[in-house]
Amino acid sequence: MAAPRITFGVFMPQGWKMELVGIDGATAKWDTAVAIAQRAEALGFDSIWVYDHVHNVPRPAHEAVFECWTTVAAVSQLTSTIRLGQMVGCNSYRNPALLAKITSTVDVISGGRLDWGIGAGWYENEYRGYGYTFPKPKDRIGMLDEAVQIVRSMWTEPETTFDGEYYTLNRANCDPKPLQSPHPPIWIGGGGEQLTLRTVARYADCSNFGGQPEQWAHKRDVLRAHCAEVGRDPDEIRMTWSPEVFIRETEAEIEAAGTRSLWGEPAESWRAGNLVGTPEQVAEKIRTYVELGCSGFVPWCADYPDTETLELLGTRVVPEFR
Repeated sequence: MAAPRITFGVFMPQGWKMELVGIDGATAKWDTAVAIAQRAEALGFDSIWVYDHVHNVPRPAHEAVFECWTTVAAVSQLTSTIRLGQMVGCNSYRNPALLAKITSTVDVISGGRLDWGIGAGWYENEYRGYGYTFPKPKDRIGMLDEAVQIVRSMWTEPETTFDGEYYTLNRANCDPKPLQSPHPPIWIGGGGEQLTLRTVARYADCSNFGGQPEQWAHKRDVLRAHCAEVGRDPDEIRMTWSPEVFIRETEAEIEAAGTRSLWGEPAESWRAGNLVGTPEQVAEKIRTYVELGCSGFVPWCADYPDTETLELLGTRVVPEFR
């Protein structure tokens, strides 16, 4: 069996991590975000990604955060070839039947470029702020499991009737259907070993979980064990990683930059758990994950709105894997 092609996506700035705070005015912030998405396409990245969040981190700061699906829809009309993903959607924020309709529409208006990312949700501050209930993890993951079944059914069946523990539908329609066949790729994010990765094993086309190499490899093994239990070939699931990335030409520049962690993580551990270094160092770290079975990388550029990391990643690192 041929080795899978190594794909590279990248996040566009959106405001969630306070990266647009230095730009005056909402229009200028949006123009910056769009320009960077278009630059990623020009550099040959496979995909552009957004977060599904509405309050800033590490704490709400009344700074612009562009909403996930309206952003994706707009960017679909301002790009032409790059794929469009969400890392990952918060299942609790939208009824899954409506989400099937949203995602199907986006796939059509983008010309079949959607990568659908979905997860159980975790940011309690947003739940409380927007009036959503914040169920226990077991229930959030159960809701995720049912939601993926609903969306996939509505994408592929004439109509969907569903009677689950969390959701009930009666002859739900979803027209037009997505353009992609059999359906857009389903990315399920999260590394919970007992429940989330079991849902991944059942339904996902792509997994996304984090960790340093030993931790990532452990999650890989847990996922493979779940695949064996549910009768799924693990090679059907493309495993991906979504770290932060920060690249400079020299080691001295990396040292001088220190940590870019929003949560105040020390530079040494931040660097160890992410793609931080010179182009050569970052490429070597990517090779480590490729050898472990990772075939997709979707990093966040930690120097946004500066594009030095984006440029170096696209021109000096990605070509090493083409």
